[in-house]
Amino acid sequence: MNRKLLTITLTLICCIQIALSQTPVVQTKFTADPAPLVYRDTVYLYTGHDDDLALGFKMKDWLLYTSTDMVNWTDHGAVAYMKNFKWANSDNGAWASQCVERNGKFYLYCSMPNAMGIGVLVADSPYGPFKDPIGKPLIKNSMEDIDPTILIDDDGQAYLYWGNPNLWYVKLNEDMISISGDLIKDSSFAKIKGSSDPFHYQEGPWAWKRKGKYYMAYASTCCPEGIGYAVGETARGPWKYAGMIMDGDPRSAGNHPGIIDYKGKSYVFGFDQTLRIKTMSQPYERRSVRVKELRYKADGTIEKLPFWTSEDLKGVGTINPYQNVKAVTMAYSEGVKTDLATDLGRVKPAENGGKTPKGMVLTTIHNGDYIKVRDVNFSKGVSALEVLVAALYGGQIEVRKDAIDGPVLGVVEITNKGEGDVWRTIKTPFKSLTGLHDLYFLFKGKNDLFYFDSWQFTGNQ
Repeated sequence: MNRKLLTITLTLICCIQIALSQTPVVQTKFTADPAPLVYRDTVYLYTGHDDDLALGFKMKDWLLYTSTDMVNWTDHGAVAYMKNFKWANSDNGAWASQCVERNGKFYLYCSMPNAMGIGVLVADSPYGPFKDPIGKPLIKNSMEDIDPTILIDDDGQAYLYWGNPNLWYVKLNEDMISISGDLIKDSSFAKIKGSSDPFHYQEGPWAWKRKGKYYMAYASTCCPEGIGYAVGETARGPWKYAGMIMDGDPRSAGNHPGIIDYKGKSYVFGFDQTLRIKTMSQPYERRSVRVKELRYKADGTIEKLPFWTSEDLKGVGTINPYQNVKAVTMAYSEGVKTDLATDLGRVKPAENGGKTPKGMVLTTIHNGDYIKVRDVNFSKGVSALEVLVAALYGGQIEVRKDAIDGPVLGVVEITNKGEGDVWRTIKTPFKSLTGLHDLYFLFKGKNDLFYFDSWQFTGNQ
């Protein structure tokens, strides 16, 4: 099959799969190397960021998304940058990271290519701001110093693991920003020339402990990479190969696991490139984070999963429509992008005491674009919808129930009115509804329509 025909075939296959199967966690940016953290009642998902405007492979920052239901994710933008590490010799190379919490502090371990090493940033909040407390690499040993993962054992001892193509580990001191003892190449995973390699360890380790067992998942068998895992007797091994969580697939050369327990369920994150194949033709790294429910058998082994093509996850929470909901909170989107409100130079602050957004807002909104919000709980009915927007050319927001072509609940008219690009709150009467529904915000108009910050329904009195 020639390359042109192969590209067309893969595009058609992936478009069908996106329509019928689980979608990427994020559609507004290309994301990679997922590192989920459960803190209190929220999942904090830190990711790498493939710059979709670059002509090649470029990663300059680490992004953060949060969720309390595992289906709707809120975009918080970049929380750390290559420039946070003054010792790094490039602004390109924000490779895999992981954030952990200890004693009220948040430690973000970040890897960079070309032997720059593994650095650590610290913050008082999972949202940052993150700062470099040591001003140098925490690990700088060899070209293998990438893909950090951290496990804090029950006795309080923290371990840092990393490495491609070998697995390394070291003890961390209680301060989490210094090491104790030697760097150790794990002999369980060592590749012995001329012998079989049952582990097929490649890179991207992820360590965790469950019911007294130690687990190590990793990107397996390049390329394409699946997700394998091993089980250990201690945090230091020895490790025994336990099988594949997911086989590799030609739709993604790489993979990178991140595994959590949340609200009584377990989840595995990774990535593929179906969104790249759908939206662009350049053969660059343009990855998209995915997530599936993970299931354990009675003996502690993990049920093998198919590639990222199963049905959508079931939510483990709902959206409250009677409180302010950011427009960058969504389960799926088409066409739109996100950006910091402070970076929109054309937009003026709200007048007469009105609201001016902070954080991320919805941008590049055009005719036919939309966002989907899942599992919205209308317990009080509806009388009106209030949105915070800044008009460019203006347009409409059609709010539809349960499907992109579902019943229209109401239409918000957004006009410029000669005011320029000013943030305004618009309140519009809406049809009432009750119960649990998905909402589609469908945008209509010409040219660049508006910026969209947030929405909130008024219930029936």
